[in-house]
Amino acid sequence: MAATRYRRFLKLCEEWPVEETKRHRDLGVFLRQRVAQAFREGENTQIADPETCDRMYESLVRIHTNYYKNKYPRLKDTSFTGVTVEDCRMILATDVLKQMEDMKKGTWKKLRERFSAKKPEEDSK
Repeated sequence: MAATRYRRFLKLCEEWPVEETKRHRDLGVFLRQRVAQAFREGENTQIADPETCDRMYESLVRIHTNYYKNKYPRLKDTSFTGVTVEDCRMILATDVLKQMEDMKKGTWKKLRERFSAKKPEEDSK
C-alpha cells in the first residue's frame, strides 16, 4: 500500500507546476522536497500513519485542482484593493521583493555595502 501512496505523490509532484519567479519560495519545490523526505526509501518506505498521509494527499489534490476556487466562484478576480492576480504575481516575484528590500536600505548602509571589503553579515557579528 505504501507503494501506491508513493506513486500517487510522485504523480502529483509531476503535475504540480514550479513557478520560476519565486525562487526558494515556491510551493511546488517545497512539495517535492517534502515528498523526498517522507519517502526516503521510495516504494519500500513504511508509513507510520496512513490515514494522515491520505488526508494530506487529498488536501494537496484539492489545492492543485482549485477545488474551492471552483466550488465558490468569485464575482471579480480582484481583491478589495483592486489588485489583480497578475499584479500580485509580479509583486511577489523574488526579484521584485529583493529590489524592494534594497530600496528600504538607507544611503549610508548602501554606501558601506558597496565600498566595504567585508559582507554586511560579517559586520553584525
